[in-house]
Amino acid sequence: MNLYLRYFDNETLVTNVDDAISFLADIDEIGMNPMLEADIREYAASDVYYPKRYKIRPRVYFIIIKTEAATMQDFKEKKAVHAQSADSAAEKAMSPALLRLTEELHGWYEGIIDFKRVLLVPGTGKFQYRDTHFVAQCKATSGIDCYNRIVDYLRARVDSRSQFPSAKGKNFKFRYLGQAK
Repeated sequence: MNLYLRYFDNETLVTNVDDAISFLADIDEIGMNPMLEADIREYAASDVYYPKRYKIRPRVYFIIIKTEAATMQDFKEKKAVHAQSADSAAEKAMSPALLRLTEELHGWYEGIIDFKRVLLVPGTGKFQYRDTHFVAQCKATSGIDCYNRIVDYLRARVDSRSQFPSAKGKNFKFRYLGQAK
């Protein structure tokens, strides 16, 4: 595992932590100390692959990135990006709730939606947004169909300025109740 380090225009690709620490020690503004050295060694030894950013002063940082690249050219061309398995990447890209959202299963669904409803404040004559919890049971072919039916129903009955959440977000939940008779 190699380390890419950059501080403004100073950058390097090193093969071990000692070279990284000596690179940083040569830059006076960074001010290498035992705590920083220990933290860099800990980061290099860990299984974490996200870039690490260290603050030097307000709005001034240096970064360290773990990479499989053998040369600076390979790193710049992103030829050796840390590869995740295709299965784990697909699992992270689509959670079980998102998979169930488009799964076609005809029957009764219960949909729960939390949305921002526009209401008139009687004393002032002004309008304000209120968090509103709405639960409905409907016949649908999938979770997304249930969402669309609920939103269509609400749009016809509440102020047009009301705001509805995405079907993929945390403010919409649904469950399959059973076959339609």
